[in-house]
Amino acid sequence: MIRHIVLIKFQPDIREETITDLFEELRAIQQVVPGVLEITSGRSESPEKIERGYMHGFVADFQDWDTLEAYQLHPAHKALGAKLVANAIGGLDGILVLDIPVES
Repeated sequence: MIRHIVLIKFQPDIREETITDLFEELRAIQQVVPGVLEITSGRSESPEKIERGYMHGFVADFQDWDTLEAYQLHPAHKALGAKLVANAIGGLDGILVLDIPVES
């Protein structure tokens, strides 16, 4: 399994409702890309308070690397990715991505 972790520094004037809509759009991708196992998203509630501005993010679990690639190439992902970049502080600089292989 591949765990895809994305952290986002949204622009300060973006409304929480807009972020919720973006994350709903993200979760809908699970219905159109086979091999997407689970998608979880939200706002950090960490008691440590060391998010450094990355207050929102999501984790998507993929069956394998091929599934992750299919997700990345899918038009729904490309459209959502463009919206995330447009709403992040500094565009792409306001987004962090990690892909970690997970033994099951």
